[in-house]
Amino acid sequence: MTAPILRLKSDLRKAVAGWKAKGEVVGVVPTMGALHQGHLSLVRAAKEACDRVIVTIFVNPKQFNNPADLENYPRTEHEDAQKLQPFEVDAIYVPGPDQIYPDGFATNVSVGGVTEMMEGEKRPGHFDGVATVVTKLFLQSQADKAFFGNKDYQQLQLVKRLARDLDIPVEVIGCPTIREEDGLAMSSRNLLLSDRARVVAPALNAAMTQAAAQIQDGADVQTVLAEASAQVIAEGFVDVEYIELRSVGTLEPMTRLSEPARLLAAANLAGVRLIDNIAVDPV
Repeated sequence: MTAPILRLKSDLRKAVAGWKAKGEVVGVVPTMGALHQGHLSLVRAAKEACDRVIVTIFVNPKQFNNPADLENYPRTEHEDAQKLQPFEVDAIYVPGPDQIYPDGFATNVSVGGVTEMMEGEKRPGHFDGVATVVTKLFLQSQADKAFFGNKDYQQLQLVKRLARDLDIPVEVIGCPTIREEDGLAMSSRNLLLSDRARVVAPALNAAMTQAAAQIQDGADVQTVLAEASAQVIAEGFVDVEYIELRSVGTLEPMTRLSEPARLLAAANLAGVRLIDNIAVDPV
């Protein structure tokens, strides 16, 4: 079954109102398109948990710091619709900019705390863009459940905090990161990697996995992180923006593994910025 592509928020709300009138549970999977198996795993989780599923596709200009990055971001609506066909989702919402940011739009949603380090520090304004568009999509879709990948772990914490603080009645569900066989976290940005860079890219996850094991074995955290960063550079990355050990709940920095943690990293390879994270739990 080919899902209808809805472009107007009024059409989306009409469809959702009909479903909710019948007591059906509505799920939403927000994406920027260029769908890969990571996205599709979220769709699969939504289908298992909900009666109706909406997949949104909107390349959000407010979360890009670099205009060239926005311009180069893959836009593959036709291919995305084909990939979604086997899942029999109930709607693909592809709003134009006027449906999200109409003329005169003047509101910015900003979440403190969990956004003030790492991605928030490296990409000023990025998380405000994420928070604003996610708020719009939650309110437009009126979804009961929303599905996000753990790959963007800091973003996931932002979305959970946003829904909680603003009393938006949606359950935010984090789903496992999906990886290629060589360990590279699936991402739409991977399409921008050259053949040579694609061979090098898994080095980031390999260094993180090794670092996590060393930290679990009791090695000094700062020493391990410095060595991991050097290893990534030696493998061919241009630079490492951060590799940090953070608390699962608060994302506060950790100098020793005293509670469940997350190892998060961002690094640049041949003009493509890659991020990743893995769990690091006390043994």
